[in-house]
Amino acid sequence: MNENMKTDLARILSVSGHSGLFLYVSQARNGAIAESLVDKKRTAFGMTARITTLADISIYTDEGEMKLQEVFGKLQAVLGEADAPTSKAKPEEIKALFDKAVPDYDGTRFYVSHMKKVVDWYNCLKNYASLDFMTDEEREAAYKAEQDAE
Repeated sequence: MNENMKTDLARILSVSGHSGLFLYVSQARNGAIAESLVDKKRTAFGMTARITTLADISIYTDEGEMKLQEVFGKLQAVLGEADAPTSKAKPEEIKALFDKAVPDYDGTRFYVSHMKKVVDWYNCLKNYASLDFMTDEEREAAYKAEQDAE
């Protein structure tokens, strides 16, 4: 993905047991083919792999749930051009960032271990994709264009 392309979180995958994020490339006979955002290596994930798109992930807040896309926007508003602290940072530093960016997060259900994943994903997207995300309308238009091209 280049800088002026918007990131489609429905095509960005987190795979349980694998670090980093992957871009969905295509359906395979028995699973999915995805490309690491960091090193561009392609991997075939079988049907048993626990794959989640970032578009499907939310965090718990006092008001209910907040989509990851909105969380990333709130982090970016606080961080500006800076990277988020990495998951190796002190838990207090990571919590302080979320206290500023998403002050109403539900501390009883959204733990530091979750925050660590979110900051790592944020940095990965910031450095290897884009923090400018597609809207649902743009995603549908892109999907339709792909279908028409086939």
